[in-house]
Amino acid sequence: MSTTMIFFLILGVVGLLLIFVYNKLVRLRNGAEEAFKSINIFLKQRYDLIPNLVNTIKGYTQYESGLLEKVVALRSQAMNAGGADGGVAESQLSGALKSVFALAENYPDLKANQEFLQLQETLTGLEESIQRARRYYNASARDLNNAVEVFPNNLVAGMFGFRKMDYFEVDEAETQNVKVQF
Repeated sequence: MSTTMIFFLILGVVGLLLIFVYNKLVRLRNGAEEAFKSINIFLKQRYDLIPNLVNTIKGYTQYESGLLEKVVALRSQAMNAGGADGGVAESQLSGALKSVFALAENYPDLKANQEFLQLQETLTGLEESIQRARRYYNASARDLNNAVEVFPNNLVAGMFGFRKMDYFEVDEAETQNVKVQF
């Protein structure tokens, strides 16, 4: 084999390796971005249900307007937040919704209302879906981050501008038990 032929063979192998790594990084990045958009779909559904929940509760609770106003304000804040602030705002909204459902314990008529029960069930299902979507996104982000950092992928990632993705983290307040005061 001549030196020229060996050179072109090595160049071809390196080229194929470069293509393989680049395509893998693109697939991982696209998967993580899709997972993040899935979270947004569930959040939008939750945002759309919150006004119905608040209006249903207003008819039964005359003394809880502060909590309901807080839920509406947190909904607006979460809808407008982005990046790291979005995770914090979502955590605060989740905590406020838990307080609203705990509040229903003190209003037997509300607890028995079919519309409230249906909204509560739907929101509970959405919260579970949001949690699953967060876990899936974080796993996708982890896979991308690992691929971006390991050798030789890190060389290709650096050349083509692939970056690590942030995890969707839970605020410390979301891990605390709900405190309901009357």
